[in-house]
Amino acid sequence: MFSNKRNTANCQKSVNFSRRSFLGGCAGLTAGLILPAGVSAALTKGGERVISLYNTHTGEQVTAPYWMDGEYIADGIRDLRWLLRDHRVGKAHDINLRLFDMIYTLQQKIDSNKPFHVISCYRSPKTNAMLNKKSNGVAKKSLHMQGKAIDIRLPRYDTRKLRQAAMSLNAGGVGYYERSNFIHMDVGRVRSW
Repeated sequence: MFSNKRNTANCQKSVNFSRRSFLGGCAGLTAGLILPAGVSAALTKGGERVISLYNTHTGEQVTAPYWMDGEYIADGIRDLRWLLRDHRVGKAHDINLRLFDMIYTLQQKIDSNKPFHVISCYRSPKTNAMLNKKSNGVAKKSLHMQGKAIDIRLPRYDTRKLRQAAMSLNAGGVGYYERSNFIHMDVGRVRSW
């Protein structure tokens, strides 16, 4: 479900995303996927997983089921993937499915159905290099370039508490950026800063 305060025509662009390539990628990912206990416990609840996200740069919002009855849903993944694109170059990229599971689990942990505000998810190498020149807080080999990291906040929710909830998942990297009021989550090794 898309809602856009600006022009929805850009959101309807076709993204190279076939069901066959999606399912093939899912099979490869899930074959070796081992989820941390904090994440897997939340994922065993119910038959549908829905994520709600708002892109702070484009004004787009997506609330979409991305998993139902034991399978990832191509349409939901496609809509979320487009929202999480590099808006500077208009390019979408595959997003690691574990990242969706982490976001969903965090949403369940804090018992919220409000959309997370996305500051950054996928970054093209060009965008990442530009941001790296502007800030020492942007890694040259950022997991954002692989679709394995996201920067989020939840309005009217204490970002320090959001960080604590994300860290309790014990599922990957969690960073806290107090001045910019957001947290970073990634599917890399468990660590925090």
